[in-house]
Amino acid sequence: MANLYPERNIMCIDLKSFFASCECIERGLDPFKVPLVVANPKQGNGAITLAVTPYLKSQGVASRSRLYEIPKNIKYTIVPPRMKLYIEKSKEIVSIYLDYVAKEDLHIYSIDECFLDVTDYLKLYKKSDYELAEEILKTIQEKTGLTATCGIGPNLLLAKVAMDTEAKKYKNGIAKWNYDDIPNKLWPITPLSKMWGIGKRMEKNLNILNIYSIGDLAKYDPHKLKDKFGIMGTELWNHANGIDTSRITNFKTEAKDKSYSHSQVLFKDYNESNIRIIISEMVELLTARLRANKKQTTVIGFGISYSKEINSGFYHSLKLEAPTDSNKEIIKYCNIIFDRYYDYLPIRKVSISCGGLIPKQGVQLNLFEKYSDILQENEINKTVDEIKNKFGKNSIIKASSLLPDSTAIERNTKIGGHHE
Repeated sequence: MANLYPERNIMCIDLKSFFASCECIERGLDPFKVPLVVANPKQGNGAITLAVTPYLKSQGVASRSRLYEIPKNIKYTIVPPRMKLYIEKSKEIVSIYLDYVAKEDLHIYSIDECFLDVTDYLKLYKKSDYELAEEILKTIQEKTGLTATCGIGPNLLLAKVAMDTEAKKYKNGIAKWNYDDIPNKLWPITPLSKMWGIGKRMEKNLNILNIYSIGDLAKYDPHKLKDKFGIMGTELWNHANGIDTSRITNFKTEAKDKSYSHSQVLFKDYNESNIRIIISEMVELLTARLRANKKQTTVIGFGISYSKEINSGFYHSLKLEAPTDSNKEIIKYCNIIFDRYYDYLPIRKVSISCGGLIPKQGVQLNLFEKYSDILQENEINKTVDEIKNKFGKNSIIKASSLLPDSTAIERNTKIGGHHE
């Protein structure tokens, strides 16, 4: 059994106000003194600000707001986003990290954020993790002009939360946490959505259970959380207690596993009220493929990409306790991930994957489900699959597929929905 409290030396490094800082540096401006906003000016006053300079943040302007939400007494300059520039700058930063660690000890979390496992390098550099962080951040500043913040912890979770919540408070931008800091630094965090991995929707669900701080979550009955949210409930409880056994090297090996995946770019912006129908339709395609190949999945991956102007999103995976090819089960896990990480932003792409595939060997019994219900779902799925295979994918559809937000009929037609 893996040690629940690994003692690694993990850094989480984030580039401060990345897009806005890149634009300032290109113009020879100081992002800490200039009121600059990155947004699409063609979209008018309702455009979302993709980034604002640290100067504007100090004036109370949020990174992800609408232009009309910026106080009228604040004058600022709007510049359009240049993704090519940001990608080049990001590559430049990654090359700096690779001067310090090997590829297998670096995880690129996003365009402006990376994790480094420096455990095996401290003796080589004859430095503490804190001293090495100071050197790396100084190198980034000198070579690119960009400012970074860094969280250091014994695992990925604590490094990330230290960076998110505390690093910006210090002049050198570095915060280090250890397990002894959990009661005093992790548990007081509130609202819950300030914690890495808890979105606004999950925050609301937890508030219903009278959970308002990370300390409340840590002290809640883990069995009740698991009953309510499945595997995700156990993970929430673990994270609230500072437990994270994942390693950067895991991200490198898991990607090699064979999986069935499906992604869909949407023809308009979706949100929490209508995205469920898309999730359900995509899962139906994947589970039909699983059953056709007599496979079951043990890992569900689910991701959302927001509207182009926002250029962000999330993708997370869950390891299941029992293999499945059930529509109902996989939809449930996708919805759990969605509820945990969704940030109430316009959705333009959905990605779902079924990994860790194994041959189907029979029905996995569940003490909390009637055996007859499981058999009934299996028989219904088998019958629907047979009809679609014989007469085409649009030969039998759910009533929800007739709703305006559904894409199933059109997509089925494009991929051979009519039997020939």
